[in-house]
Amino acid sequence: MADPKHKGKQSPQRPQERKYGRPAPGGLQPPVRKYGRPAPGPSSDQAGEKRYGRPAPGASSDQPGEQRYGRPAPGGQQPPVRKYGRPAPGPSSDQPGEKRYGRPAPGAQQPPVRKYGRPAPGPSSDQPGEKRYGRPAPGAQQPPVRKYGRPAPAAPGPFRQDPDRRRPVPGPKDAPILSKDARVAALLVLGRVLDGGAYASLTLDDVFQNMRLSPQDKRLAAVIVYKTIEDLIKIDFALGQFLEDAEALNGKIRNILRLSACQILLMDRIPDFAATNEAVELTRASGFEEMTGLVNGVLRSLIRGKDSLPWPLEGEESHLSITYSIPQWLADLILNSYPREQAEGIIKFRSDSHTVTLRRNQMLTTRQEFQDILDKKSWEVQPGVLEEAVRVKGASNLAQDPDFLGGRFSIQGEGSMMTAMAVAPAAGMTVLDCCAAPGGKTSLMAEMMQNTGRVHAWDVHEHRVDLIYAQAERLRLYNIRPAVRDATVYQERFDQTMDAVLLDAPCSGTGVMDNKPDIKYRLTPEGLEELIALQARLLKTNARYVKPGGVLVYATCSLLPQENMEQVRNFLAAHDDFQLDALPAGIPENFRDKQGEFGLQLLPHEDQVDGFFIARLKRST
Repeated sequence: MADPKHKGKQSPQRPQERKYGRPAPGGLQPPVRKYGRPAPGPSSDQAGEKRYGRPAPGASSDQPGEQRYGRPAPGGQQPPVRKYGRPAPGPSSDQPGEKRYGRPAPGAQQPPVRKYGRPAPGPSSDQPGEKRYGRPAPGAQQPPVRKYGRPAPAAPGPFRQDPDRRRPVPGPKDAPILSKDARVAALLVLGRVLDGGAYASLTLDDVFQNMRLSPQDKRLAAVIVYKTIEDLIKIDFALGQFLEDAEALNGKIRNILRLSACQILLMDRIPDFAATNEAVELTRASGFEEMTGLVNGVLRSLIRGKDSLPWPLEGEESHLSITYSIPQWLADLILNSYPREQAEGIIKFRSDSHTVTLRRNQMLTTRQEFQDILDKKSWEVQPGVLEEAVRVKGASNLAQDPDFLGGRFSIQGEGSMMTAMAVAPAAGMTVLDCCAAPGGKTSLMAEMMQNTGRVHAWDVHEHRVDLIYAQAERLRLYNIRPAVRDATVYQERFDQTMDAVLLDAPCSGTGVMDNKPDIKYRLTPEGLEELIALQARLLKTNARYVKPGGVLVYATCSLLPQENMEQVRNFLAAHDDFQLDALPAGIPENFRDKQGEFGLQLLPHEDQVDGFFIARLKRST
């Protein structure tokens, strides 16, 4: 065997040996097959001899004009040979013009070669006017180019994702061009939400966990899903101009049309023809070859006619419903509940702040430590409307941030924070949060109580109580007592034992439609009546746990008076031992001044916070 110190040189007295099924290197090394292909060599096969069904080369393994694997072999000195199905380099591993592992090797005079079936760039990889992957290459200022069929980002954009499952927000440089897998994911989510009644945020989480998508693809899939849902009625109106009976379509085909129409009508960073081609491809991949003609025809008609669509004019009954994609019955209800200008402001509102609100953990982090944490981040930080709140832009995947996981801060909207602050919990108190999951308000009250006393946190679903446990563990709050309980069922042992009860009741969610647009399609007039009846039962039952002199805080994230002021009015009429109490000083004065006869209604378009209703009711001694 060759001396191991001289690996790569063969002893003249010993013939070449094979090592691990491969030929050992050396000057007189005969050719052997490597992974099923003939290896080159000075005398690897006698001229004219066939090797594995192919003509073997002569004395020089690649004579000029000779065919090799069905291609003419080059002349001159020993040319590159194939290794693992790719051309191997010559004597100098990176000679100009040579291919290395299927890519052109660098060099002064390197000619363009093909890469993955696309034209490769010339000596300067992005010369003006040159085509790269089928697109013209830029000049002096290089924009993102496509890699493996996906757009390369120019810079990471801000992304809003948090445990409250708020929707992601694209940054200014995000281009909504979806890869094949991202389009499949978006279609899957849309089907579950619109046809199966699932929640968009939870479904996105579930699909992303089961599909291998890049962060960019996850971002773009989430953006187009939320945009399609947010403007669904508008999109369906436009498609209806080119479909005889949209309701008769297969649900998957209809959702493909919706996703594509969203890109054509509402997004300007993808060419119309590309959106159409992607839709046809997705239709075919979904097993509906026979529907590709319909999809192609409808979308091409939409492209031609999008500038002359018969949108309802302002003043027409359906104008607000179609233009702002809100069910007609819900638009009418809001219009009947508020002055006209205020009602239109509610319906038209679309947040463009692209921020997420954070608050420090008062038990683990001082104000200065929290500021130091923020200073180390790359986020854009601005103060919130509450003293303990900050709003940040550019924070992506906050749920995996080390400081979040370490319990240094929480993610919570300011409307939700004010609901907990309205309780004004103090050290040593016994408090009940009777519809507590996922535990944001519970945690804030526990912190305000300085980890003393007891905060009983109930929810009717066991898996949601697990979320409360997880919050308490992450924040290291030991005065929280989660439990699986139905808050509509009276628990006699808790009668008049609570210093304060917080009832953040199940509601329509109309105050957070901007963040959770699927809410407005899930709500029905019949469902609203059921919610109103449930809220009344919860108020009646949980008021019994309040001590004389204690406090009951009733709250919803709704904008509808039927769930808010009218509930409080009816409750006070039936319970003369409760009266409306002033909101505590921790809530800013400009909000306290807005409190009406039956509570405080926060409006997103006026107050720049989620739409919450808060009423603090005190039991007489």
